[in-house]
Amino acid sequence: MQRVYDFLRRHPTLVDSFWAVCLVMMTVAWLVTVDTTVDDNPHVPLTDIEKTVALVIGLGYSAVVALRRRQPTRMLLVAGALGVAQVVLDSSPGPANFAMLVVIFTVAAGDVPWASRLALVGAAVAPAVNLLRWPAAEETVFEKGVGLAFLTVPFLLAWVLGDSLRTRRAYYAQLEERAARLERERETQSRIAVAAERARIARELHDVVAHNVSVMVVQADGAAYVLDSAPQQAKDALTTISGTGRQALAEMRRLLGVLRTGEAGAGGEYVPQPGVEQLAELVEQVRGAGLTVSFEVAGSPRELPSSIELAAYRIVQEALTNTRKHGGPEAGAAVRLTYADGELEVLVEDDGRGSLPELYEEGGADGQGHGLIGMRERVGMTGGELDAGPRPGGGFRVRAVLPLKTAA
Repeated sequence: MQRVYDFLRRHPTLVDSFWAVCLVMMTVAWLVTVDTTVDDNPHVPLTDIEKTVALVIGLGYSAVVALRRRQPTRMLLVAGALGVAQVVLDSSPGPANFAMLVVIFTVAAGDVPWASRLALVGAAVAPAVNLLRWPAAEETVFEKGVGLAFLTVPFLLAWVLGDSLRTRRAYYAQLEERAARLERERETQSRIAVAAERARIARELHDVVAHNVSVMVVQADGAAYVLDSAPQQAKDALTTISGTGRQALAEMRRLLGVLRTGEAGAGGEYVPQPGVEQLAELVEQVRGAGLTVSFEVAGSPRELPSSIELAAYRIVQEALTNTRKHGGPEAGAAVRLTYADGELEVLVEDDGRGSLPELYEEGGADGQGHGLIGMRERVGMTGGELDAGPRPGGGFRVRAVLPLKTAA
């Protein structure tokens, strides 16, 4: 049955043609049995000419039904012309006039405004024309009024049903268009989110590479310097280089794998991410690279949002990396983490020679990194403030205030 329904939906003209044939058969049966009123004699049958005219008009109405969905506006005009011909030729209404209701419904359900308005006018006028052209004998004015009302209701109801169908169809089309638009917007938002996530991963990759490679370079220079005079110290430096390199490779594989596949691995998450608890390990690693660093925590440590922890870690990492690269051989740094009521303050100061902000702004004089730009992006995402610049008397100072409530 479903195949039959699908076939009928694909061939609406075939269905309408079936009903047109039924209408022709009803017209023929009516012409065989009906009598007409001539000179107030209800028993005088139709003449052959009258039957021929009625049959031709009935065939026309049947064609209107058959082609109503293929050419709705033209069929409306044809139905109107057939109605005028009935009035002029005095061919009384019969079963074929049911096609008027059908075409009025069809046009009202369509998308042609002028045709719908014309159908409404025809629905209101046709019953009155019928009453005036073929008045019923021995009926009072009240009875004629009631008859006119009962005849007008079906015509107007056909138009109302068709217009309701058009309105509902337009409503569904609007819902489908809205759903499609929302789907496109969701896809766009997804692409934006993917791009933002990949930009975040690129920043993470920069921080990992800049920090670890800087440590490796410093250790390699130190090992080369003491290779002959202190072999054990050179060996320790090489061990540090090996461990740092493996750590950097592991981080790079993870991040590049995410950029390549769009997935974070089997777990589907970019974790674990470093936080404030790993700052002590970071400071020890920097100390092992030959930079003197002090680390202090003020206030009451407590659980922080992951975005704040990651931002604090990366800010300290980037600041210490810049100190190693631009502070000079005798530079020292101080890291201070302060827990306040509604914010976390990160302060990194050094006393090196790199007091020019342009050395830090793009990650160094070579201009190949992110430097302070990356810091500002991280602080800006948390709604915080960043203050970075030269210290009075030399050195560089980076201070970031990260609001905890905004991040939460």
